[in-house]
Amino acid sequence: MILALLLAVPLSACAACAVPALSRRRSVLEAVNVAAFALTFLLALAVASQVLRSGDISLWNGFLYADSLSALVILLNASVALVCSVYAVGYLREDERSGRLDDDAGSNTDGGNTASFKLRKYYALTPLLVFSMLLVTLANNLGVMWAAIELTSLASVFLVTFYGKVTSLEAAWKYAMIGGVGLSMALFGTLLTYYAGHKFPGSEGLAGLNWSVLVRQAAQLDKTSMRMAFVLVLLGYGTKAGLAPMHTWKPDAYSEAPVPTAAILSTALMNCAIYALVRFYVLTSRCLGAEYPGHFLLLLGIFSMGIAAPFILVQKNFRRLLAYSTIDQAGMMITALGIGGKLAAFALMLHMTFHTVAKSLLFLSAGNIYQCFKTDLFQRIKGGVLRVLPLTGAAFCLGTMAIVGLPPFSLFQSEFLMLRAAFGTGHFLTAALFLLFGIGVFTGITLHVSGMLLGTSEEPRAPWQPWRHTPIVLLAVLLIVIGFWVPASLLELVRRAALVVSGD
Repeated sequence: MILALLLAVPLSACAACAVPALSRRRSVLEAVNVAAFALTFLLALAVASQVLRSGDISLWNGFLYADSLSALVILLNASVALVCSVYAVGYLREDERSGRLDDDAGSNTDGGNTASFKLRKYYALTPLLVFSMLLVTLANNLGVMWAAIELTSLASVFLVTFYGKVTSLEAAWKYAMIGGVGLSMALFGTLLTYYAGHKFPGSEGLAGLNWSVLVRQAAQLDKTSMRMAFVLVLLGYGTKAGLAPMHTWKPDAYSEAPVPTAAILSTALMNCAIYALVRFYVLTSRCLGAEYPGHFLLLLGIFSMGIAAPFILVQKNFRRLLAYSTIDQAGMMITALGIGGKLAAFALMLHMTFHTVAKSLLFLSAGNIYQCFKTDLFQRIKGGVLRVLPLTGAAFCLGTMAIVGLPPFSLFQSEFLMLRAAFGTGHFLTAALFLLFGIGVFTGITLHVSGMLLGTSEEPRAPWQPWRHTPIVLLAVLLIVIGFWVPASLLELVRRAALVVSGD
């Protein structure tokens, strides 16, 4: 029953915020979202605990299903949703004060507590986005998983248009078109997977796409069909993950969406796309051997890292810089999946966990910087962020050092394990390119961020704002802690999720 509750809570919050009679007051919208995501996080903890204690769990004759991989991704995504819901309260209030949310609803009436249309739109669509991401990880049926990923696109594309600017509409159009083509390919790959195993006993009807059915008989799947299915799925869900050359929607969408939405897209939604790829990777490797999917994954993974590096080096916009950094990180994780083996799978799951914390911290810090300086261009800020925003600037510095893989921060550990796995399996060229592109990304991000943080500025020092600063403090502390110590239960969940990835 806990799996159904996990889906019901954000869906109920979406419905409540969409009802005009309940969504007229801003304070009600804020309370509903924060409370719903706090409860979702507690339920995610309960799911993870139950999976660790009892193994895989299912509901409704296996329609909903959670194993260690599902539980880990659910926990990560629920954490991001909760942190961003708290941050969004202060962020959107500041947008409202600056007039960015003005519309015909009269958002400044009733002492500023009447919700504008844009606020109602954000607070209704965000729970819908979280619901769809949770459904991705809970759906046993691969077809339902595809539909849930399609639903994430429908919810997020309207959030990209949130501010109603021409550039926002252009970014949303690009996101919808490129994502639509990608998901069409993923759908064809899913149908081919069904065809590959439709003759198995117990695969009649929709059950023929159930993960729990297919994985037990993956070795007997039709090999020709699975070859084509994996290529289509990789291109389809790779588009959603932002892998090159299907990455071009990411910088525009991340720079135009509200910062809390961009944080969710860069962490939780990318986790879902990689989760979907992992499911098909396991089926394909059991059917055709790990080398066949591994070659394609290595190609796209290293190519994504290679594409990101030069764009980071010449970048002028810090939110687009974070977008290209996300493309680079997605490439790392896909490279680890392509390397194969238990060590690489463990590095992948560990990296996903660490990246979720670090990139969330960076985006939320970027939101404070943007609202303070009223720009996201390095040239216009001209330095001094640490003086004007000491807490935010320090947090952004911490996140930057973590995301580029500096020791002793946590991502250094997972990247080191990826390199160790590459050398250990004879992928020497992959390891060399991994290091080369990593150095390029390190150089570009360090130069840009150091210039923005250091120096002087004429802006007055910004005051402490609990809604916007508390999530950043929590993430910064968590980022430091996990660099030295990961709770035993979380580490065990990561280890078990890695076993699912490696097919053991």
